[in-house]
Amino acid sequence: MAPLASVLAFAYTYLVRYVGKLYRPPSEADALILQATIGCSWNHCTYCDMYRDKPDFRVRPLAESLEDLAHAAGTVGDQVEKVFVADGDALVMDVAHWEPILEACRRLFPRLRRVSCYAMAKNVLAKSDAELRRLRDLGLTLLYMGPESGDDVTLKRIAKGSTAADHVEAARRARAAGLELSAIFLLGAGGSERSAEHAAASADLASAMDPQYLAALTLTVVPTTPLATLAKRGKFELPRVDQLLGELRTFVDRARPTDALFRTNHASNYLPLGGRLPRDRARIVAVIDEALAGGIALRPERARGL
Repeated sequence: MAPLASVLAFAYTYLVRYVGKLYRPPSEADALILQATIGCSWNHCTYCDMYRDKPDFRVRPLAESLEDLAHAAGTVGDQVEKVFVADGDALVMDVAHWEPILEACRRLFPRLRRVSCYAMAKNVLAKSDAELRRLRDLGLTLLYMGPESGDDVTLKRIAKGSTAADHVEAARRARAAGLELSAIFLLGAGGSERSAEHAAASADLASAMDPQYLAALTLTVVPTTPLATLAKRGKFELPRVDQLLGELRTFVDRARPTDALFRTNHASNYLPLGGRLPRDRARIVAVIDEALAGGIALRPERARGL
């Protein structure tokens, strides 16, 4: 029998309308995905291909989002425990647009325990403290924010659009509003040239942001991206696998969040890991060291994905 998460994810794809490719965090595999926005309002990150098939960002008409929620509720409403609001940075929506969506989620899904979305630092900073608290009071509980790096040189090169300091302030304000935060970092984002600086600064940023959840993904150079063009011109070189594992080791050993659930369970990673930081730091570092020594098999290239 297929696990419930797989069954629900399969069923949900037929309950709501989607435009283009759809992405969600691994932890939202069993969530109802509501595509309330189409694309990403920024969409300039050099490494990212996720929303290039939707270059014209737009907020979906509210009536369509509410219709999708009602349709899902009429079919599997008593099974929905999580709703993930897509696409790339749905927090960009005005609070007035969020309010009826969150109210409908709370009304239609009696077992609902979490509503989440991707967010950029600039999305958080563009909202007032009162607006962030209002969203939390209405049921938005978790933001997935991807600084990718804590190294400002790397952030500028990948066109992230925000600095490390911006991410620290966004995280502070999100936490103050009662929102939980999942911070995502990207191994390899600094290339071979800034591998060490990227890893150390990313650990420092993870400490400063102090999220409840912390994840590391591994960069894939996607052929259609500006980063791929730079790589072809010899202006970017992806670190070797052992260097990527070295970045991961530095990140885990140096990061000092208060208490974060740490995962590398994304399909892009060579070494799936899990634990809490700082509690499990020594154990996780030991596993990475064993992998670097060849004692643990890594995920083969054919099994890696975005």
